[in-house]
Amino acid sequence: MTDTTVPRKLDLATPLITDDLAAIRTERKSKLAGALRIFGRLGFGEGVAGHITARDPERTDCFWVNPFGMSFRHVSVSDLILVNHLGEVVEGDRPVNRAAFVIHAAVHEARPDVMAAAHAHSLYGKALSSLGRGIDPITQDACAFFEDHALVSAYGGKIVLDEEAGQALAAGLGNHKAAIHQNHGLFTVGQTVDEAAWWFITMERSAQAQLIAEAAGTPIHVNAEDARYTRDAIGFPGAGWFSFQPLWDEICTTDPDLFD
Repeated sequence: MTDTTVPRKLDLATPLITDDLAAIRTERKSKLAGALRIFGRLGFGEGVAGHITARDPERTDCFWVNPFGMSFRHVSVSDLILVNHLGEVVEGDRPVNRAAFVIHAAVHEARPDVMAAAHAHSLYGKALSSLGRGIDPITQDACAFFEDHALVSAYGGKIVLDEEAGQALAAGLGNHKAAIHQNHGLFTVGQTVDEAAWWFITMERSAQAQLIAEAAGTPIHVNAEDARYTRDAIGFPGAGWFSFQPLWDEICTTDPDLFD
């Protein structure tokens, strides 16, 4: 008979920790390609719009990004391009989306702690951004963003092609893990690709839940004390990384060619 009096220790996965820069680069690029495919699977694609970046561990003024005009669902590791903060393609033979360079370069330069950043023109993020409002603490999941996201109105709705617009978004983001760019959409960052991607996914779903709830009535907010408690429990970098792992396992199983 199994002894049920002793709790079974969970064997939890943890982020890669190594001094091997080549191994770190390989992992970041793999996670980047996988996250892009997951975004495509979740319907976050909007023509040529949207991008996820991952800082290179050795050339820290450069970041890996998806090529301009390529479907999220088709991106493989070999398709990724390396871009510097001047917008120049350092590695790869595909074009870079200037909006991706302008936004992500400004954020990566302003936030040395940010290893990855995500932006896409997802439906509910766009809808919420048009209201000029943030994510309200109306669900447990939404509490992850309580007092940890910003509303940026500068250049809202204007296509981000000049460096001043990117710098304005970076300034508005501040030290938060996410921002809602008014009349544009969602933007999230993290210490890992996993974290940045998960914050985007759960923020988009929180935006969806908020819009649905408000269409049906007046949502009840979680009180500030409980919202902060929940944010501290589920809104820290390790929690964001861990929450992404089931999606990562799934995409590795269904799309092994992402490693090509």
